[in-house]
Amino acid sequence: MLFSSIPFLYYFLAITLLLYIISPKKLKNSTLLLCSLFFYYWGERTYTIIMVVSILFGYIFGLLIERFRETKAKAPLTAVSVAISLSFLLYFKYADFFIENFNAVTGLSVPLLNVVLPIGISFYTFQIISYTIDVSRGERAQKNPINLGAYITMFPQLIAGPIVRYSDIDRELTTRTHTLDDTAAGIRRFVFGLGKKILIANQLGELVSAFRAASEPSVLWHWLYAVAFCLHIYFDFSGYSDMAIGLGRIFGFHFIENFNYPYISASITEFWRRWHISLGSWFRDYVYIPLGGNRCGKARQLFNIAVVWFLTGMWHGAAWNFIIWGLYFAVLLTIEKLWLLQHLKKSKVLSRVYVLLFVLISFVIFNASSMAQAGSDLLGLVGVGKGGMLPLVSAEAVYNLRSFAVVIVLGIIGSTPWPKKLAEKLANSEKTRLFSNIAEPVVLAVLFVTMTAYLVDGSFNPFLYFRF
Repeated sequence: MLFSSIPFLYYFLAITLLLYIISPKKLKNSTLLLCSLFFYYWGERTYTIIMVVSILFGYIFGLLIERFRETKAKAPLTAVSVAISLSFLLYFKYADFFIENFNAVTGLSVPLLNVVLPIGISFYTFQIISYTIDVSRGERAQKNPINLGAYITMFPQLIAGPIVRYSDIDRELTTRTHTLDDTAAGIRRFVFGLGKKILIANQLGELVSAFRAASEPSVLWHWLYAVAFCLHIYFDFSGYSDMAIGLGRIFGFHFIENFNYPYISASITEFWRRWHISLGSWFRDYVYIPLGGNRCGKARQLFNIAVVWFLTGMWHGAAWNFIIWGLYFAVLLTIEKLWLLQHLKKSKVLSRVYVLLFVLISFVIFNASSMAQAGSDLLGLVGVGKGGMLPLVSAEAVYNLRSFAVVIVLGIIGSTPWPKKLAEKLANSEKTRLFSNIAEPVVLAVLFVTMTAYLVDGSFNPFLYFRF
């Protein structure tokens, strides 16, 4: 069930909010758990049991690890817990990928399992793993299975994050408060996230689809596609994160931020501190630092970076283009660490051009269906096509540029802090504060009605990160 859908907005969310409001305080987590399980069951049916079983294993091992935390049994119990959680992910997400590559190397024809990837498994698996590891490190285990289940299945962040640490909302699971300010802030954040998704990401997604169906390739077309996809994936994913954070706020939870205007970064290192923050911090705390982080020799540090980014690529998908994408960033981060960072500081303009160029290239690789397609898309950026050199411009590219110019410009402006700073300036100014207070609910209402019209019209409405 997409957040940006009529069934979610007008049926599921409305009923869930009503049930949550009328539920006694002691039953609010139970209400959240049942509604979240229904939310997941709506899209996955039989795979809901996989999530439930994963949660039960996490719950049992959390209690065991806490009980034997001061003994030698702690390490093997933690390892078994992590292995069980990863086994579900490895089977459903990577089994066919491993079989395909095994067949390619050996020349055999082992039949594929044709396993369907359960939605959200990458996210809830990482949350269960972080929970049991945190318990082994000293956090208290959750004795109430309802509370743990509510944390892992919570529908705002279940499907596509942000990856919420148990320790971040442990207190709020039992003692959270609900205020009008939090509710208002949550509604505002949700509506603006929904707007990013429907009014910008979806429109740019249509442009990306048009490129794949194009009959007149040109250099301009390839660059238009690359820019459109960079903006599309940002507004698609950050819009979903905004909606998740907003919904969490309505229910009394304060999730961590997941994006912080990554396209204004002055280095790739900074970019990954601003993009998918919850994933980056997860790999830092549960892979990079346990491997030794930057507390060891230079060679080991570089090895640790390579491992983290190989796994980051693998996490995003069972295909070689994702692995290459991850290792691509490992190379860039290594170059910055060894030499480039000090030079990037000398020019704010060149450093930002460098980041935008290399991030654009990375997302061309990321969005390809195969490495062959990635190579073709990258060559198209420099004018090389299948039959020779591509023309600089084509009528098809010009038509789409004109058709999507407004949304591209809005996307570029919206990916910077300027709109937020302007809104804050108007809200904090004595001359405009009253107007802002009156205008904000009107703007939100108009936005919501407009987006409803788009959804009723059945407009283009995929969600990119469901496939991860």
